[in-house]
Amino acid sequence: MKKFQPVIHFSLTVLCLVLIGFLWFKPSQSPQAIPFSPSVSNQPMSPLDSIRIFEIPKDLTFAGEKVPLEIQDVFERLEREIYVNAYWQSNMILLMKRSGKYLEEIEEILRQNEVPEDLKYLAIAESGLMNVASPAGAKGFWQFMESTGKEYGLEINRDVDERYHFQKSTVAATKYLKKAHEKFGNWTAVAASYNMGQNGFSRRQQEQLQDDYYHLLLNEETSRYMFRILAFKVIFENPQNFGFSLRESDYYQTPPLKTIQVNADIKNLAEWAKSHGSSYKDLKLYNPWLRDKNLNVRRGKTYELILPEY
Repeated sequence: MKKFQPVIHFSLTVLCLVLIGFLWFKPSQSPQAIPFSPSVSNQPMSPLDSIRIFEIPKDLTFAGEKVPLEIQDVFERLEREIYVNAYWQSNMILLMKRSGKYLEEIEEILRQNEVPEDLKYLAIAESGLMNVASPAGAKGFWQFMESTGKEYGLEINRDVDERYHFQKSTVAATKYLKKAHEKFGNWTAVAASYNMGQNGFSRRQQEQLQDDYYHLLLNEETSRYMFRILAFKVIFENPQNFGFSLRESDYYQTPPLKTIQVNADIKNLAEWAKSHGSSYKDLKLYNPWLRDKNLNVRRGKTYELILPEY
């Protein structure tokens, strides 16, 4: 019996403490029940408190061509891409910041070559304004395949790949786009065919007896592609309507650059960059079309290399 005494004492102690706590903290009277009712306020909720419903434009054009938003399917597809991209805030903010370095110059090249400025959004849809490479081998801002790049005047070899030269690749893109416009007759079809290929788009038109992109049944990627471009246009042109309030200082800017003409072989690009007061990293950063550690220059050929002025 003695071996159970400590347990009994402990249990009695706990019971006493519980009773004392109950008597000590017992309220003088029971609180009245408060019925639940949802709070109602005329004040708009902050973005942290709610998900915003965006107002979709009632009228929209692409390169001067009307987007038939009165068709329910067209409206829903546009709305989908606006929400997908507007609520992918990190990506959209970086796209906008990055656009400060490139869009103005792309717009100017498009204007000079008589291509509507709205086609700049095609480059955003293709690459996010980065020199990316696809698994299929398409590269650069405009995602040219090697054969297409060469066809439209870009130099592509072991040392040099001008698909990564955003000015020259943009000029090549204008040539491609204008040729496609000669074939299809409208810029919406041109943009859609950029995604699935001109021959593939033509086959869908012939099979379905329709010329208009908005009346064609296409693969999932191309079906969304044009609306993704339109979503970028809507958001970029009205950023504050979608919660993006970037200051001018928020946009990335290219630093002052100097241009150096090169008409002879460079055996070691790192040494060459250092001899010009720069680094191999900066040389490759501002000349991403240089693809090797050296540069072979054909007789009569001149390259322009750019470096930061500092």
